[in-house]
Amino acid sequence: MDAHDRYISPLSTRYADDEMQYIFSENNKFRTWHRLWISLAKAEKECGLDITQEQIDEMTAHCDEIDYDTAAAREREVRHDVMAHIYAFGKQCPKAEPIIHLGATSCYVGDNTDIIIMRDASKLLLKKAAGVVKNLYDFADRYKDLPCLAYTHLQPAQLTTVGKRASLWLYELSLDIAELEHRLSGLKMLGSKGTTGTQASFKELFGGDEDKVKRVEELIAADNGFDGCVPVSGQTYSRKIDFLFLSALSGFAQSASKFANDMRILQSFEELEEPFERGQVGSSAMPYKRNPMRCERMCALARYVMADTMNPAVTAATQWFERTLDDSANKRISVPEAFLAVDAILNIWINVTDGITVYDKVIARRVAEKLPFMATENVMMRAVKAGGDRQELHERLRVHSHAAAAAVKLEGRRNDLIDRILADPAFRLSKNDIDDLLDPSKYIGRCVSQTEELLHDVALPVIKKYYVAGSGSELKV
Repeated sequence: MDAHDRYISPLSTRYADDEMQYIFSENNKFRTWHRLWISLAKAEKECGLDITQEQIDEMTAHCDEIDYDTAAAREREVRHDVMAHIYAFGKQCPKAEPIIHLGATSCYVGDNTDIIIMRDASKLLLKKAAGVVKNLYDFADRYKDLPCLAYTHLQPAQLTTVGKRASLWLYELSLDIAELEHRLSGLKMLGSKGTTGTQASFKELFGGDEDKVKRVEELIAADNGFDGCVPVSGQTYSRKIDFLFLSALSGFAQSASKFANDMRILQSFEELEEPFERGQVGSSAMPYKRNPMRCERMCALARYVMADTMNPAVTAATQWFERTLDDSANKRISVPEAFLAVDAILNIWINVTDGITVYDKVIARRVAEKLPFMATENVMMRAVKAGGDRQELHERLRVHSHAAAAAVKLEGRRNDLIDRILADPAFRLSKNDIDDLLDPSKYIGRCVSQTEELLHDVALPVIKKYYVAGSGSELKV
């Protein structure tokens, strides 16, 4: 069959990058199987089984070599992927063949590999998320004192600043980073639990010595960079682990979608704009269009990730007793695609936050259009100090505000509320008085301080943790 006659996942061809794709690749999967068989043999040897260093060295020499042809041919016969790869690895390592997979069940390589892959994929996501944090840090710091309209119910409310709004995006992302770090901190290997999790086969191998059975697991965990194995299991690790990790990924998707939707609205307002390249085409029909296609793609992928979280939830709920196999087909799709999709989201997020255009004059104009309404309380207080009656002034402001709003909405006129106030002798205010009250910086509260505190207390520790000290650009893996 021609390659163009097959379905190819867009996550591979369009979205996720090479590093994340390798983590979920067959080469990485089966090389990890080989490493786990080596870890098992080394642990069993150390605990007294008749395994030679020569056998271990032979497996190590062929660890990264996957004989796909032999494995595929064998799987067609036995209909079992693990047995097929044991057979293929044994053909490559004839001296070690008798002890490969000794005492283990299929989930020893399958589930432990899945745990290792989730760990490595999560670390890559954290590295990329820190890249977004760094970009948002720079953006928020630069625009922390630029006043703009704030919204409740998507209606203009009071003022905030462009940087303060970015701090909201940054803070939510920091929560996602902390949640994924928490999941990683508690992640343990399945270990060598045997067919139903009782370790009966290993107890038999070691003549009933339970300390040696436990020591084997300790050695396997340490050899693969973990601080231990789960205390109990059936044949598999609890499928709730998949749910907990995908729930953390759903958090990244939620934050990304919030950011991207805000950007899409702000681009419609012509206040902010995602990067738009010189030769980029916005529409096949409308040449003038500058559509927020990157942010739209983020929202689309985020929606997929959030929906995908239902898969491991249902899987975890329907694992009968010590295990069933109906987790396998679903898990092969749902877990990798969640990680690949979040990888794609973060790639786009890094790109967008690295090149946001801020149209400060448009922002200032839109603030000026709404600020007279927002300043009415301050106008009233200043007029009271000038000798006016608070209750009378409140009523006059209500009438003037509604009249000005009607003129804007019904007649398309500019907002003339200030002119109405200046013309009303009850307020006893001069134009200089009003101009002073219409300084936007007087209406942003603690935006600057809040942003600076967030950057120092929350963002900076993330940046320091994941960036190589002194480089300012290179991220740790």
